[in-house]
Amino acid sequence: MSQYFEIHPDNPQLRLLKQAAQILDGGGICAVPTDSSYALVCHLDDKAAVDALRRLRGVDGKHHLTLLCRDLSELASYARVDNRQYRLLKLGTPGPFTFILDATKEVPRRVSHPSRRTIGLRVPDHRVTQELLAQFGQPLLATTLIAPGESEPINDPHEIRARWQKTLQAVVDAGACPMQPTTVVDLTGAEPLLLRIGRGDPARLGLAATAE
Repeated sequence: MSQYFEIHPDNPQLRLLKQAAQILDGGGICAVPTDSSYALVCHLDDKAAVDALRRLRGVDGKHHLTLLCRDLSELASYARVDNRQYRLLKLGTPGPFTFILDATKEVPRRVSHPSRRTIGLRVPDHRVTQELLAQFGQPLLATTLIAPGESEPINDPHEIRARWQKTLQAVVDAGACPMQPTTVVDLTGAEPLLLRIGRGDPARLGLAATAE
């Protein structure tokens, strides 16, 4: 049975988030709110947890997982970023953008793209998620909470609890999230490439709203 934490969205109870962070540190998988939708998260360096996360989500090793970071100083430890990329990252963080970047050696090969050595990174603009990351002390590996065979994220934390309580170790309930995925921008090429238009407005990055 999963632990269920009811968290105030504006004034998060840090003692409860500390408990959730301890569950993650012990290899657990948690459902957490973000500024786009609920996500499944786990410890980056725990292979068993990462494998379990992929099974729960129903994705293989080619599916890009995302690192949730507190800020750009954390992000720089896991991706190689030049001045041009950094300017775009500053425009889009914190916010509902996922940036595809070249991974550093700090990122375990099993969680980066198997052929390209890239990783998705983002800084969520959500108070509860930010406080959880602070309590955890490092980035969390994440994927949108979509059930296998379905196409829409699950947005109701009570439904998440009912459907996943036997497979998740914790659910962090901070109310409903926007049911819209992040906007995904690939920064690994000579020019930014808009891969998916989601909640983040491409104009914020100076990009035309046309996805490849």
